[in-house]
Amino acid sequence: MADPVFPPQLPCALREGYGLNHVQPFARTEMVTGRARQRRTFTSVPSTVPVSWILTGPEAQLFEAWFRYTIQDGTAWFTAQIKSPLDGCEQVSGYRCRFTEMYSGPELVGRCHWRFRANLEIWERPMLAPGWEQFPDYILRADIIDLAVNREWPEA
Repeated sequence: MADPVFPPQLPCALREGYGLNHVQPFARTEMVTGRARQRRTFTSVPSTVPVSWILTGPEAQLFEAWFRYTIQDGTAWFTAQIKSPLDGCEQVSGYRCRFTEMYSGPELVGRCHWRFRANLEIWERPMLAPGWEQFPDYILRADIIDLAVNREWPEA
């Protein structure tokens, strides 16, 4: 069964305080000699992102009802549009998320808007597919390649 989707009628998260935080995928053991040993402990780790929204009264009602009934008071995974370095300037991607704790709010902002704050856990750290790191020019110059393919070359 597919995960529920964050209501598309609600606005995107604010930029204020937004940033991805990755869980450490390795363990470090300090040695008596002053050196340290490190080893990878996991290959798939989650990321967290602090988010906040400013919602109108009806939007706040929708958010709280969706949280309570659709994702069972925040315990269920859902798909949300999250901005990451994999996205271009004008786009966001859907990621599997869940709340790590109860959101804070609603807090009155201005005359009739409500602020909600929460921390979301992203199922897996947003990352390029394995192997792409071997082609740095394709990554760093993807915009030029995209222009060449879509503008300069005739359609097949």
